Amino acid sequence: MTWYGYRARWQGVEYAAVPEARPDGLWMRLRSPVPAEGFEEVEPGGFVLPVPATACEEAAFVTTVCEWRGAPFVVLDESDGEVWLEYTGGRVTVARQLGLERVERGVHRCRVPRGEVGALREQVVSLVG
Repeated sequence: MTWYGYRARWQGVEYAAVPEARPDGLWMRLRSPVPAEGFEEVEPGGFVLPVPATACEEAAFVTTVCEWRGAPFVVLDESDGEVWLEYTGGRVTVARQLGLERVERGVHRCRVPRGEVGALREQVVSLVG
């Protein structure tokens, strides 16, 4: 699942992706954790294949949003049954009341058990498709 980032569906398979602007248009650098035909290994366990965005059935930026303790958050990642959340409510007093970690001015985050979050939903902005 893509919590926060780009994804693309190419030849019926969904991949994590990174958009790349080229003189001949938008391309998507598809990423796979396993070897696949045409993919080049760029690091151990990391395989990449650049394809034109127009060759993808779908290319999009995905944000997963949720609520925790009644406040709005975006989900950045998940690991070991916990989700990494960033507060999107914009109120410092609420962030402090929730005990969030201040990362920088206006940015507050926390890790919580996935079972504590509610109203999980994806917000998808299509690039093509």
